[in-house]
Amino acid sequence: MDEPSVEALMQASLIFVVGVAIILSNLLIIATFLNFRGPSEVIKYYLLSLATADLFCGLLVVPLSIYPALVRRWVYGDVVCRLVGYLEITLLAVSVYTFMWMSVDRYLAIRKPLRYETVQTKTRCQCWMAFTWISVAMMCCPPLLGFNKPIFDREAFICMLDWGNMAAYTITLSILVLGPSVITIVYTYTYIFSMMRRLRSGVPIHDKEYATALSENLSNPSHIMSFVLVMAFWLSWAPYAGLKIYSTVNGPPQVPFLQFAVVWFGILNSFWKAIILGTLSPQFRLAARVLCLTLCCRHRRLPPELLGLDDDD
Repeated sequence: MDEPSVEALMQASLIFVVGVAIILSNLLIIATFLNFRGPSEVIKYYLLSLATADLFCGLLVVPLSIYPALVRRWVYGDVVCRLVGYLEITLLAVSVYTFMWMSVDRYLAIRKPLRYETVQTKTRCQCWMAFTWISVAMMCCPPLLGFNKPIFDREAFICMLDWGNMAAYTITLSILVLGPSVITIVYTYTYIFSMMRRLRSGVPIHDKEYATALSENLSNPSHIMSFVLVMAFWLSWAPYAGLKIYSTVNGPPQVPFLQFAVVWFGILNSFWKAIILGTLSPQFRLAARVLCLTLCCRHRRLPPELLGLDDDD
C-alpha cells in the first residue's frame, strides 16, 4: 500500500477525533442521568434516547470511516456498507422523532401545568421511546433487505444509501419522518414562546392556581435547553441539505473538501448535546457533579441535600 498523503492523514485524524468526542460526551450524558437518584424530570428519558442514538453513531458508524479515509476507498464490503447506511438513517430518524416527543413534553408542561405530572409519567415516556426505536428500525429496513444499493462517498469517506434509486420510498419516508416532526416542533415551541411573552407582558390570568403552576413551569430552563438542542440539530445538518439541493439543481460544486466538511459537521451534532446540557441545564450540572463525587468518593455516602432529597427520603 502506498504511503498515505498528508491530506489523508489529516482527514482520518479529524474523523478519529470526532468519533472519540462523540463517544466520550454521550457516555458522560448516559452515565450522569443513570447515576443520579434525586428527583428528575421525565425529559431525561428523551435525552437518554438522543444520547444512545449518538453513542451508536460514534461506536458503529464513525470508526468505519477512519481507515477508508487513509486508503481512499471502502474496504469492508457491500454488506457492511449497507448496514452503515441503514444505521445512519435509522439513528437520524430516531433523533428527529425524539425531538418531536421532547417538544410535545415541553408543550404539555405549559398547556396543562396542573395535570402535567399525571399526563407525562415515567412509564409513558419510556413506552413512547421504545415504540419510536422499534417503529423506526422497521420503517427504515427496506434498503437493508437489498432493495437499495449502498454507495461510498469518496469525498466524505462514509457509506450512504442511494436514495435516488428509490424515489417513492424516499419521499414516503421523508414525509413520515419530517412531516409530523417539523410541524409539531414549530407549533409547540411557537405556543411555548408566545405564552412566555404573554406572561411577561402581564396579561391577567384569573385562575390563580393555574397561573402559579404556569409561571413555575415557564421558569423551567428545560424549555430553552430543549429548543437549543433542536436548533443545533437542524443547523448542523442544514449545510449538508443545502449542498444536496444545490448539487441536484446545478451539479456538484468544484470546491475541495466541501462535501467532507458538510457531512462531518452534521455528524458532529452528536457531540454538541453535552455542551448544551452543561451550559443550559442546572439539573444536568447537578447530576454531573454527583457523578464526579460518586466516582471520586466511592467509600463515602453523599449527603441527601446534594441529591435534592429531604433527610426523611
